[in-house]
Amino acid sequence: MRRPRLCAGRRLQTAAGGDRPLARAGAGCTADDRSQGQRRARRRNGPSPFFLDFQSAELEEGPVGYMLEDRHLYAAFLAAMQADPRITHIPATSVIAQEALAAGISVTLSDGQTLTARLLVGADGRRSGVAERAGITRSGWGYGQTALVAAIAHERPHGGVAQQFFMPSGPLAILPLTGNRSSIVWSETDEAAKTIAALDDAAFLEVLRPRFGDFLGTISLCGPRFMYPLNLTLANAYTAPRIALIGDAAHGVHPIAGQGLNLGLRDVAALAEVLAEAKRRGEDIGAADVLARYQLWRRFDSTSLALGMDSVNRLFSNDNPLLRAGRDLGMGVVQAIPALRRGFMRQAAGLSAGPFGKLPRLLAGRPL
Repeated sequence: MRRPRLCAGRRLQTAAGGDRPLARAGAGCTADDRSQGQRRARRRNGPSPFFLDFQSAELEEGPVGYMLEDRHLYAAFLAAMQADPRITHIPATSVIAQEALAAGISVTLSDGQTLTARLLVGADGRRSGVAERAGITRSGWGYGQTALVAAIAHERPHGGVAQQFFMPSGPLAILPLTGNRSSIVWSETDEAAKTIAALDDAAFLEVLRPRFGDFLGTISLCGPRFMYPLNLTLANAYTAPRIALIGDAAHGVHPIAGQGLNLGLRDVAALAEVLAEAKRRGEDIGAADVLARYQLWRRFDSTSLALGMDSVNRLFSNDNPLLRAGRDLGMGVVQAIPALRRGFMRQAAGLSAGPFGKLPRLLAGRPL
């Protein structure tokens, strides 16, 4: 398990349903003062009068989602692992080799240890070594966009309201943190982002203010800034002999809908359900037919969502007047029809699988 830089200032967004598997694993931290609930989410197409307004009052389950700093989630996972005698945490090492065998898989660690198991789960990010060593290739493309990410302190309280403004160069998301703070995910063209990132803090804020607006009063930086290029990268298979991929190792998506972590949590919940059912039937949890059930469940669902977010980004990241009119019409229709709006809300909150998927038991709040 890689240790993040605790001062890196990264923030994570979890959907309402995503907290359920975290809590069941003993790593829930979204119901206390370490996280900020999103009671409302507003999305606006630039200066257009049309908008989407998702309010948690329309959900029985509470906030639409939560924001928390990654250091809190990391600490919660460490505590949960230390409290579970079935888990052995091996820090400060990495997998350098793996070999699938008829009855299991062996991995060699950088400290010289060799471990064997029936199944290896690759949860090691977009540049997954597990996937690469298994010969799993990837498909995808860049967006010509870079995300500028920072924590902002502001004069007025945010009220738990998340804001997203769609602009020709890319979206600007303003996501509420604890206290009078918000996290921004500001997408710009690669060239513009490089120029803005090179500015000092005062000049950075001067460029940000016209985009951010004055609805939260005076703003200032309250942590380090960082940037990362935006792309879509999908594994061409989620499984290989004795291997299953989850999270960014399987699918790296655009952050436009804040669904990256939530897609990974769906993978975890689905894989856990498949493996639990296989074990109850006396099957080998690493067998090809068992892993095929996981891939069949998750690959179409996550690929569909990833391509949907890709389409939304392409639709909104331009200033074409015909597309702008279509965007306004679409947002206006969704906002005006309560049943349609609630359907979008429940899917975004991880409380519904949508028209093509199946919601894992853990996300539905049910035991395996």
